[in-house]
Amino acid sequence: MSTQSKTFLTPEQYLKIERAAETKSEYYNGEMFAMAGTSFRHAQISMNVAAELRQGLRGSKCQAVSSEVRLGVSPTGLYTYPDVMVVCGPKFADNDFDTVTNPTVIIEILSPTTEAFDRGKKFESYRTLDSLRDYLMVAQDRVHVEHYTRQPGGFWTLQEASDRERTVEIASVGCGFKVAAAYENVAFETPAADTLTL
Repeated sequence: MSTQSKTFLTPEQYLKIERAAETKSEYYNGEMFAMAGTSFRHAQISMNVAAELRQGLRGSKCQAVSSEVRLGVSPTGLYTYPDVMVVCGPKFADNDFDTVTNPTVIIEILSPTTEAFDRGKKFESYRTLDSLRDYLMVAQDRVHVEHYTRQPGGFWTLQEASDRERTVEIASVGCGFKVAAAYENVAFETPAADTLTL
């Protein structure tokens, strides 16, 4: 999240504004936040992961979608655009069919400007989704994947992977991706700052 608006908006007001806007904004606690641009590296990793999951999910009822798809988290009033989601039979917030509410997997590529929110309040909000089984955070400044999995009873376990030869298995959707594939063609000497415009 970046630029803040101090005007309190209802979720309905936010959606009306957002659907007419040319740029994307997130919504949390009654405020809209203009989304920062992304780095080239961020875009590479996001595309790599989405492509691997798309291939792995062929023939299943689940599908990977990009950050063009909005997520609505009604228990906390968060509206956001995760970098990658896996949705198994999409449910929508309303009849505009542009805001899903039931992801099984959410993947965020960590950025300098959003990492604290991705780890904190955003993940806290995500955990209120009954459908969510896996939350992954993928670093863009080094080879590192954090994979949180919901367990029976509602607690979450963490597995981490920094070995390029390791495969991240997402059992809830029956597929995964090799760490090396997530970082294919990624050059770590390039800046990681959020620079590209959405």
